[in-house]
Amino acid sequence: MVTSASGSFLQRSSALTQFILAPNPGPMSLEGTNSYVLQADGNPGAVVVDPGPLDEAHLRALADAGPVELILITHRHADHTAGSAILHQLTGAPVRAVDPAHCDGGGAPLLDGETVRAAGLEIRVLATPGHTSDSACFHLPGDGPQGSVLTGDTILGRGTTMLDYPDGTLGDYLASLDTLESLGAAMVLPAHGPVLPSLEAIVRAYRDHRQERLSQIRAALDRLGRDAAVGDVTDAVYSDVGPSVRRAAEMSVAAQLDYLRGAAGPG
Repeated sequence: MVTSASGSFLQRSSALTQFILAPNPGPMSLEGTNSYVLQADGNPGAVVVDPGPLDEAHLRALADAGPVELILITHRHADHTAGSAILHQLTGAPVRAVDPAHCDGGGAPLLDGETVRAAGLEIRVLATPGHTSDSACFHLPGDGPQGSVLTGDTILGRGTTMLDYPDGTLGDYLASLDTLESLGAAMVLPAHGPVLPSLEAIVRAYRDHRQERLSQIRAALDRLGRDAAVGDVTDAVYSDVGPSVRRAAEMSVAAQLDYLRGAAGPG
């Protein structure tokens, strides 16, 4: 077991993965960012997914988890990427992400459908835009009997995902849910919250939630008028949310309004 000065330690999440919980809890990050360490049986090397925040003790614990050969990023948000440059400096491992701006140390941008081979592992890259335009998930087909998927913020361990509109869109997100559902009962390894079983079941619940929200927004528009402002629709549909997540609710409403108005077409 590797323990950092902040008390963080490696926790087993699946046959091929462990994670260290970053010390960045909050309304959007839940208990904090799960920084994953992927290791194949009999191979001392490791792949780190989402180094997390710029916290020295956390990053040193990740570096000490094994000779880190590669660093992967699920998407651009700072609670996933802020520590990546320092972890590269500590380990020499290249950083790869969909967005070239978050690649470092000679790491090439990730491509949809690519199979990444490192530390004795085969990791399939899935482009899953919606939360952000550069969101990706990482499929480990050999991780246990059903495989596993590191879902970043596309699927969370608790609650639902915010759409970072206009960069993230609902149309993209619904298509990404279809992509993930095709992987069946794979274990869900989210970047925030607990590990979950059966990706396909979680995806169906997420899709049902989105359709329920769309129905609520349609009803709000019927009452408020088709051109109602984002803030007014948020008041009607998300009346129970607190100030700490109000902005996230407004972005999700904006994404859903854009989706509905686009579907309606001109006129």
